[in-house]
Amino acid sequence: MRVLERVDGFQRRHHWVGLPLAVVYKFYDDQGVYLAALIAYYGFLSLFPLLLILVAVLSTFLSGDPALQQRVMDSALSEFPVIGDQLGHNIHSFHGSGVALAAGIVASVYGSLGVAQAAQYALNKIWAVPRHARPDPLRSRLKGLVFLLLLAVGLCASTLLSVVAAQSYLLGVRLRGGSWIAATAGSVCLNAFLLLLSYRLLTQRALPLRRLTAVALGGALAWQALQWVGSYYVSHVLRGATATYGMFGIVLGLLAWLYVGALIFVAAAEAGAVRVMRLWPRSLLTPFTDRVRLSAADRRAYRSYAATEAFKGFQKVSVRFEPPPGPRREEPPDDRP
Repeated sequence: MRVLERVDGFQRRHHWVGLPLAVVYKFYDDQGVYLAALIAYYGFLSLFPLLLILVAVLSTFLSGDPALQQRVMDSALSEFPVIGDQLGHNIHSFHGSGVALAAGIVASVYGSLGVAQAAQYALNKIWAVPRHARPDPLRSRLKGLVFLLLLAVGLCASTLLSVVAAQSYLLGVRLRGGSWIAATAGSVCLNAFLLLLSYRLLTQRALPLRRLTAVALGGALAWQALQWVGSYYVSHVLRGATATYGMFGIVLGLLAWLYVGALIFVAAAEAGAVRVMRLWPRSLLTPFTDRVRLSAADRRAYRSYAATEAFKGFQKVSVRFEPPPGPRREEPPDDRP
């Protein structure tokens, strides 16, 4: 116990240990693994409708430039380096009359709103937004549409960066290596900006974006690293495994990719909430036993969890902490016959 007390005191005094530990504890308290799984599941269901919309738009507006159309499509699928090429071969545009095309796009947009709904639920839970303060079903879906529009704008910007990175010459000067570095840095900054906007848009709470900049940048760097790892895995490990695994491997690869991306999204939000809501330092043994003295951050965290479940504005939730239980005392043996 003395060793644990020393470790606990050390992590409370040192920011570089206490803050990451508090993020891990809050991730556990919020069941972040299941939140990420929820986003990945609805992301899987929403991905194909979104790609259908993308292909339909490209077929309509870029019909005169097939090369540019393919470049934009490849840029979108490059976000999924493990299974992007297989998706490209299995996603095709809508066909039929204008009415059928419009109906297909509307149905696909509605089907793709699931991932926005899941992300809203996760962020509102992470930021301890009471249930009565969350948007109603209509307003939440309107926010989801704006979120999808934000993703579309981000895709356009990402495509532009991909085009810049592919250029060998700029104003007559060969800048391939420099352009690649600039495009990569621009992609990281763009992803960080999109993360900040997503958190602000989907959370029913005013967030201090300046204090979340470092968190969003860390999430963007993690996503970029994931892109590189996926590309390396494709070029050095898979290489002809598609024929072996077939559609089963595509589905598993897509789910795994979406789940890791959702983990990055949720973990970055948890880190931002811990910093802004001052939910650190936590007590070292808090998740493991009731026989622990709660820190001030522990009390703030547990109060916020209770307040999150308030369904009505006139419903008041109060939390009282009693002294922690002491060590168990053995009962004396009963000598009565």
